[in-house]
Amino acid sequence: GGVPRLENLIAEINEEMLRKIKENGETKGYDVDEEEAVKTAKIVGLAAIKYGDLSNQPAKDYVFDVDRFTSFEGDTGPYILYTIVRMRSILQRYLAEEGATAPAELAPGVPASDVEKKLMMDLAGFNAMMEGAYADLAPHRVCAYIYQVSNDFNSFYHSTRILTEKDREQKESWIALLCLTERVLS
Repeated sequence: GGVPRLENLIAEINEEMLRKIKENGETKGYDVDEEEAVKTAKIVGLAAIKYGDLSNQPAKDYVFDVDRFTSFEGDTGPYILYTIVRMRSILQRYLAEEGATAPAELAPGVPASDVEKKLMMDLAGFNAMMEGAYADLAPHRVCAYIYQVSNDFNSFYHSTRILTEKDREQKESWIALLCLTERVLS
C-alpha cells in the first residue's frame, strides 16, 4: 500500500535471507557459521532486491513480496545466484579432477541433446537481447533472458552427467558450455 524506506526494505530482506540460510543448514544437517551466513545473506538479499525491482516493467506497479523475492525457486535473484553457484561448483570439481585443461582453451561442440541445443540457442541470442533492452530502456528483458538461460542450464544439468562423462571431448565441450553460460549470467 505504501512505499517503504530503502534501509527498512534492505534490513527486512537481509533478515529473511539469513533465516532461510540458517533453516537450510539445519535441514541439511550442517552448522552454519554466523559471520559467513550474515555475509551471504547480504549478498543474496541485494540480488533479491535488484532482480526483483529490475524484473518488473517500469510502467507497471508491483507489490514487493518478501517471500516471493527471496525464494530460491522461480524468477528471482536468489535462483539466478544459486544457478551460478552450481556452475562454479561443477567447474571447481572439474578442475580438481582434471586439472590439466584450462576452461578458456575449451570450446562447445555440436549439441548432443535438445536441451543442450536450446541452451546454446539462448546464449547465441545474448547480443540481440542486450541491444534490444538497451534501445528500449527495458532492463526487465535482461532479467527475463537470464531467467530463461538459468532454467535452460538447469534442464541441461539435470539431463547431463557432466563430470562422469567418459568421452573426454564431450566432457570438455560441456565444461566449455558451462563456462560460457556462467559468464553470461554473471
